[in-house]
Amino acid sequence: MPVPHTAPNPDAALCAALADDLRDAGYTASTLRTAWGPDADDAIARGLRGPALHALAGRDDAVAVLGRLFVLGAPQPAADVDAALPRCAATGLVELGLARSEPAGIVPTALVRPQAFADEQGVGQWWIASDLDEMALGGPLPEDHVLGVGGASLTLAALQLPTPARRVLDIGTGCGIQALRALRQAQGPGCAQGPGCAQGPVRVVAMDVSSRALRFAELNARLNGVEGIQTRLGSLFEPLAATELFDRVVSNPPFVITPRAAGVPAYEYRDAGMSGDELVATVVRGVGAHLEPGGVAQLLGNWETRGGVGGLDRVREWVAQSPTPLDAWIVEREALSPIAYAELWIRDGGTAPGSARHAELVDAWLDDFDRRGVTAIGFGYVLLRRPLAGPPTLERYERVPQHVELSGLGAHLAAALHSHDRLELVDDGGLEASILVVAPDVTEARHHRPGVADPTVIELRQGGGFGRALSVDPALAALVGACDGDLAVGPLIAAIAELLGVDAAALRADLLPRVRDLVFTGFLRFA
Repeated sequence: MPVPHTAPNPDAALCAALADDLRDAGYTASTLRTAWGPDADDAIARGLRGPALHALAGRDDAVAVLGRLFVLGAPQPAADVDAALPRCAATGLVELGLARSEPAGIVPTALVRPQAFADEQGVGQWWIASDLDEMALGGPLPEDHVLGVGGASLTLAALQLPTPARRVLDIGTGCGIQALRALRQAQGPGCAQGPGCAQGPVRVVAMDVSSRALRFAELNARLNGVEGIQTRLGSLFEPLAATELFDRVVSNPPFVITPRAAGVPAYEYRDAGMSGDELVATVVRGVGAHLEPGGVAQLLGNWETRGGVGGLDRVREWVAQSPTPLDAWIVEREALSPIAYAELWIRDGGTAPGSARHAELVDAWLDDFDRRGVTAIGFGYVLLRRPLAGPPTLERYERVPQHVELSGLGAHLAAALHSHDRLELVDDGGLEASILVVAPDVTEARHHRPGVADPTVIELRQGGGFGRALSVDPALAALVGACDGDLAVGPLIAAIAELLGVDAAALRADLLPRVRDLVFTGFLRFA
């Protein structure tokens, strides 16, 4: 197994020089994909660098040299590196801790990958440095590995609310990608990508148990010219004063459930050293103490179905145990069996199926789950909010297994919270007096048996958000179809009752709660 490695050196001047060089070289995700082609790009995502190396063979231009060095982890001649990076040069990479010099050339000790993104403010790109991955190492990862931008990172980044905040906390920052995203989102449209904003400077506190991770986070902030991120070393809430409060907390914590057994690797980026799902439970129970009134915490997590108690029910218990009452919206995206979960994370660490080592690790995971009576492991999204005043009003625990497009998801969550708060101020009479419109991404599908005029199934489908599909009855379908911004809900229900020949009061009692849910989930909007 690779030995632990040293931390990068986030020298400000060298970071600025490297950024200028990368910019001048046109070192972007799109130019790399063009350079080695879409098939090789897809192969890289599967951990295969051979096709990309083959496509770049014989090229010594800056994009090819930097792609081989910083994405594929392949050593490059010192002269080629100097030509590609005229300001920073190979000596600067060595000083930054991103490479070492050997007689054969410049050997990368870290990856620096371009990460393109798009959000409500537009499109952009960051360069993200992290440790060499399995593809570059050619084997399992070291336990102090600092992860780059992976699937979970992109998910949490997409979930972040695109609403202003003054103070943001990132728990388990790793390479710093969430801190970068949180700062950008908290500044909101109209704020520069520096610390200045019309409402005052935005500050992000980025914490991690790994000092190496914090150095990567500092380097990445400087490499991308971002100010306003402060790093702190420590576990969970330990680096915080008891009185420190934040408008926003984001966390992609090391939530992977790992056996506490000899010979089982404990990767810092994914394993907190706690038993079972206690890490996520600890964050859920404790985060409220560090939220401002109205502040929101968003995190990813795993939870166990254990002893006959479902995973979502256990999360509900954790929320109830918070000394600070919290609104809660928990979305379980998938649930895996113990063996499927074990295989997923053993492979993630670089141990391939079919080996004796793989079988040993599977046994360790299954033994660990058996001791706690675990029958399934859920994965999902946690959104917690400290009410501005009064008791919590949002309590939603749901399973959303369908495919979800990440783009726009943060804005969807923000809109749902806004709708919830508005609905809380509106009684049934007020809702009847409200004028609603159908969201532009909603479509209707009707399924008929051959030769039958009336549909057997009516579905409302959502193109954005969580991509929900709802089976509805003719009355609700008629109400949704009539919500065009003209008439209020009450008169529409009365007209539908008369059309269907049913009691208006009974129909009103049936439809209004469902209308509230359609507004919260984004099918309907206030005009």
